Amino acid sequence: MQIHDIQPIHKGKKGKRIGRGGKKGTYSGRGVKGQKSRAGRKMQPSMRELVKRYPKLRGYRYLRLNTPASCLNLDALEKNFLTGDKITPAVLIEKKLIRGLCGRIPVVKILSRGEITKKLVISGCGISKAAKEKIEKAGGRTEMTND
Repeated sequence: MQIHDIQPIHKGKKGKRIGRGGKKGTYSGRGVKGQKSRAGRKMQPSMRELVKRYPKLRGYRYLRLNTPASCLNLDALEKNFLTGDKITPAVLIEKKLIRGLCGRIPVVKILSRGEITKKLVISGCGISKAAKEKIEKAGGRTEMTND
């Protein structure tokens, strides 16, 4: 004889069915009265309200994709540079005309407000069409623009 051959002498007693009307088991294992005994009302965790208040960040790697370009006008270039100077985003950070973003060099766009009379060489910057025309008219040139 083995353990799987053993049969019970008496049938197993069925559990009490509760919560189906009538008088037997009127509270259905929920205790007596109160918010927790009601149908349909679920109690929320106390942390839920605190968590819902915080803004949800969509990943730490992609926050800088949508940062706007640092804009700079021609009148700032006219005031801060000499004829023949080469202008790059790194040079603009050194002269404190723009700020770096968390230790990185930002995207720079040069706009056309103001006049320019100096011959400047601009590289690594985005340039608007009107600014490009003014720079070339003054005798300067642009290299590798990110329009």
